[in-house]
Amino acid sequence: MRKVVSRDGTTIAYEVAGDGPPIVLLNGAFRDHTIFDQLVPELTAHCTTYVYDRRGRGQSGDSPEYAVEREVEDLAAVIEEAGGEAVVFAGSLGANLALEAAMTGVPITKLALHEPYYRVEGFAKPPSDFMAKLNALLADGDRDEAAALWLAELMELSPQAIEAWRQGPLWPMNVANAHTLPYDTTIAGDYTVPTERLATLRIPCLVLNSDGTSEWFKAAAKATATALPNGWGMALPGSFHRIDMDILGRVLAGFATT
Repeated sequence: MRKVVSRDGTTIAYEVAGDGPPIVLLNGAFRDHTIFDQLVPELTAHCTTYVYDRRGRGQSGDSPEYAVEREVEDLAAVIEEAGGEAVVFAGSLGANLALEAAMTGVPITKLALHEPYYRVEGFAKPPSDFMAKLNALLADGDRDEAAALWLAELMELSPQAIEAWRQGPLWPMNVANAHTLPYDTTIAGDYTVPTERLATLRIPCLVLNSDGTSEWFKAAAKATATALPNGWGMALPGSFHRIDMDILGRVLAGFATT
């Protein structure tokens, strides 16, 4: 992987593929750049894709103290490598991070978001002691239970669904990156849509959700699109927190190149 040094000196690892206008792909909790392995081939005929490991994951470095501002600077560093400005596609809490970056002036030309993590009125927020429980598990070195706690209390998955995740191919990545879950919890803030701040963001913003996702993710996507002056929502075929990859690729390619 290529490397770029972020503002605080942390090394961020990234990969480049394709030809055309640049699009940076930004992942959410648990994941590293490999989560886009199926999406990148759908885009490379139309765009130059940049995928990177967020700090603390994969081949990227980290810093002793976490701050959302440092992750904003990481994204800015990758965009600088992409030529100084870029379209950004971001999912889940990566979408929250991308919005924060755009609102603080990172040169994002267009923003596509997949189910940003907010809780709107009518849907309960995660327990107030979630972060404390998460940190306690991580302090004990129990990454497996930390990952399970995240899925139970942040994603509202049943014990049966969590056990299915444990048996799935992505669980080793979940456990390997569990130490970064406090980072994403920090990004989530108070879980509410920052309506007043989003009203200042003028770039085109496409907010996506899958037709098979949870009702609270659908509501969050709708509320986010409504709060953005140049935002609009779109539902695409998929399952919980996931859009069918070939369809997502076509939509993103069209969005990035028009």
